[in-house]
Amino acid sequence: MPPGTGTALNVAAILVGSSLGVGLGHRFREHTRSVVTDALGLVTLLIAALDATAVTDSSWRRAVGASAPVLIVLGSLLVGGILGSVARLEQRLESLGDVLRRHLGRRSSTADQGRFVEGFVTASLVFCVGPLAVLGALSDGLGKGIDQLALKSVLDCFASIAFAASLGWGVAAAALSVLVVQGAITALGFALGGFLPATDVTALTATGGLLLVGVGLRLLRIRQVPVADLLPALVVAPLLSQVVASLR
Repeated sequence: MPPGTGTALNVAAILVGSSLGVGLGHRFREHTRSVVTDALGLVTLLIAALDATAVTDSSWRRAVGASAPVLIVLGSLLVGGILGSVARLEQRLESLGDVLRRHLGRRSSTADQGRFVEGFVTASLVFCVGPLAVLGALSDGLGKGIDQLALKSVLDCFASIAFAASLGWGVAAAALSVLVVQGAITALGFALGGFLPATDVTALTATGGLLLVGVGLRLLRIRQVPVADLLPALVVAPLLSQVVASLR
């Protein structure tokens, strides 16, 4: 599939979900939404496990040593987690929503405008700042497939239904945010794929698989892993892989 297919699917899913949400209102029971979220959490863990098995890739093991892939992933998560927590990425993403909501809310002159803006801002943050948005779009650009964005599309479709039921058509407008943000990340992944060695892409994939485990745990409400704080590991992993390979 050409790069960008996953984002196009994601945008379509949000538009469909928003339309259903506006039309159906609050007819979905909380229990039904919970069961669907649990199912999606389990599928996320399955995709995470498939990606994490990249540590067994033979070409990567030959380049860095048989036991090095696991240590590279571990080091990437540790270094990335330290960088992300020092930069307070998780906290900043949460604060961004409050700042935008307050800023845009003051500019709304009517209740309908305020409701539309709230729907747009809330949905944009939920759809764009999650780890799946980064990992999925990057994987799409690198030519690794759209599995992650397909999963995100299902998640966002159901989230759109729930949001649009109470916030209206502003949720559908958030599809534009997804198009811009994920499109840019996909383009970055496509550019990186042109010069990144296959072993570095494998290191990024394996590390991303463990980040997806964190997403799955959050969806299953087992533990609120601060995945955003760990996102710098995706930059550290290929760099660390290159360092280890050069030292052999």
